[in-house]
Amino acid sequence: MNQHLQPVISTASSRIYETLRRDLVGGRFAAGEKLAINALKEHYHVGLSPLREALNKLAAYGLLIQENQRGFRVPTLTRAELDDIASMRLELEGMAFERAIQHGDAVWEAELLAAAHRLKRADMSLEKDEEWETLHSQFHRTLVAPCGSVWLLRFIEQLHDQFDRYRRLGPKMPTVRQTLDDQHHQLVELALQRDTKAARALMDDHIHKSYQVALKRYEAHA
Repeated sequence: MNQHLQPVISTASSRIYETLRRDLVGGRFAAGEKLAINALKEHYHVGLSPLREALNKLAAYGLLIQENQRGFRVPTLTRAELDDIASMRLELEGMAFERAIQHGDAVWEAELLAAAHRLKRADMSLEKDEEWETLHSQFHRTLVAPCGSVWLLRFIEQLHDQFDRYRRLGPKMPTVRQTLDDQHHQLVELALQRDTKAARALMDDHIHKSYQVALKRYEAHA
């Protein structure tokens, strides 16, 4: 391959990777659906090489299944998998939050307050779902950022994407969402107070409540 073309392909691959990742998590493609390469090229206006590179990365990440000689398929959804993902979130995200509270500095506190403020502003406009989802992810990422483990952060990011495939199956639930939004700000307050025990307990409850939402939506689609 021409070495001058490689950066262009890599840039295009990164762009289509992020777009496809967002669409897979958001439910644009049905669980179990086989992806047609030509249709993807046309829809996303992307060349074959960067598209295949992105699809391979998404398969390695777990958002696609690569079938020998038969392309790529969206993973199915199962109750057992949802339970497993939620269980791992409880362990890993809770542990990361505890570590973040222990190691976070003043810069982290400022970033956490800023992330919470942006999310609160988005909470006031529930129709902007994609904006809210982006800010929600950023908020949770900021909560655990100073945990001190790159691998732990990677695992949590992957679990969030897999979990959100279930959570975003159905329509908005304003009452439940308000409860979860209130907990976001309580998590910040406890983190700033360095109350590790109470913060961990609230994080566990937050994940459990989110799991109940995801479970109801899964059961409605099963």
